[in-house]
Amino acid sequence: GRMAVYTLPDLDYDYGALEPHISGKIMELHHDKHHNTYVQGVNTALEKLAEAREKGDFGTINKLEKDLAFNLGGHINHSVFWKNMSPHGGGRPEGNELAAAIDEFFGSFENKEKKKKKKKKKK
Repeated sequence: GRMAVYTLPDLDYDYGALEPHISGKIMELHHDKHHNTYVQGVNTALEKLAEAREKGDFGTINKLEKDLAFNLGGHINHSVFWKNMSPHGGGRPEGNELAAAIDEFFGSFENKEKKKKKKKKKK
């Protein structure tokens, strides 16, 4: 039987949608090259793992499991990153864990922003 094949997810926005914060070229590089390489690495590791398991080649299995973990981690991290980024994002988080953490740590969103501005002036 054929195993699951991982695919590169489409972005919910254009590569240039996060400019000027992140350039379209950087987004394209990370999506088309880096993320795609992780996806291909996952699929290659899965294929080779199946072969190594059939042969009972435990040394190779151990190495391939490390390759699989590395590439799957890269794939998952990038997949989460793309979803967390948004051309309409930013501003004050409302009614979620992040908002609560900001209030707890800084006292308020406004205090956090003041601290950020002070840091920028020091540079």
